[in-house]
Amino acid sequence: MAWNEPGNKGNDPWGKKSGNDKGPPDLDEVYRNLIKRFGGKGSGSGVSSFAVLIVLGILAVAWGLSGFYTVKEAEKGVVLRFGQYIGEVGPGLHWKATFIDTVTPVNVSTVRSIPASGSMLTKDENLVQVEMDVQYRIVNAKDYLYSVVNADSSLREATDSALRFVVGHNTMDDILTTGRDQIRRDTWDEINRIMKPYNTGIDIVDVNFLPARPPEQVKNAFDDAISAQEDQQRFIREAEAYSREIEPKARGQVQRMEEQANAYKQRVSLEAEGQVASFNKLLPEYLAAPNVTRERLYLDAMQAVLSGTSKVLVDSKNSNNMMYLPLDKLMESTSTKQKSNTMKNTTQVMPASVSGIPSSIPLDGRSSRSERTRQGRN
Repeated sequence: MAWNEPGNKGNDPWGKKSGNDKGPPDLDEVYRNLIKRFGGKGSGSGVSSFAVLIVLGILAVAWGLSGFYTVKEAEKGVVLRFGQYIGEVGPGLHWKATFIDTVTPVNVSTVRSIPASGSMLTKDENLVQVEMDVQYRIVNAKDYLYSVVNADSSLREATDSALRFVVGHNTMDDILTTGRDQIRRDTWDEINRIMKPYNTGIDIVDVNFLPARPPEQVKNAFDDAISAQEDQQRFIREAEAYSREIEPKARGQVQRMEEQANAYKQRVSLEAEGQVASFNKLLPEYLAAPNVTRERLYLDAMQAVLSGTSKVLVDSKNSNNMMYLPLDKLMESTSTKQKSNTMKNTTQVMPASVSGIPSSIPLDGRSSRSERTRQGRN
């Protein structure tokens, strides 16, 4: 007799006595009850087709619902069907065949970074501590996942190789001071050259070359060298600023001198023309009365010469009486006349071909004081 038969009440496999104590549920009985509810026979030997369809329908609904998935805004989904690439899907709600299709999301918008550092040997056989940070973005999700085993690891190794190559072809002074930007560009180009054949789907966005450090034994000397380089650049900028400040002033001064020279040229040219015109006007008079004209020119010349002296000449040849002369008034008028003559800008010049007459004689069109005196005596 089996332990689960109705007549077997004393042999309980769970070690419990018959009565109010109940053991775990009988699985066969539960199965028979379930079949009865779906219209089957209680014997358990047969299952109706309707029950099978219900179970299959439930499984189909569960399979269909399990295929819905969401791709985030910054991602792309790479779809594989039985392990073969069939395409990519964009952000949003999608459906895939569970157990048939596989979707791997890849973030294609975030900028990632990989650091690289180490002690490296320079061209002049010095050790320098170099640090660099490479920023990149994924532009092809399929190549990023399946072209290489690990694209990030490949980029890290390529960065280290490129950095060592560039540092090994530059001197320590360039790495620490003036050649930092060139080293950064050369490293960027070298990384792209190394990564191009592998088609990793990665695009290098930027390469940051962090400040390099010399060995501790020579750190103080290199700090002094860097300070000197900075002072040199500062002095150059100050000199350029001073040049930009002085150059406009110099140009203005040159332009002003050119304008003054042109004005002086025009003034001298006009004075020469006036002197020629005066000579042409005086020449007919001299030809008509040479003695009178010569005397007049002589007196005018003496007036021009003696007007700048403080001495007073008195002609007492025809008179024995000494006339009272207001010397203070004469001195005052003489100084006033000297100032007025100094302020004049034009001078009429006579040629020196007239018998013994000075070459520069002012002719103002007025009769001189000596001439008036001579006329008064006559």
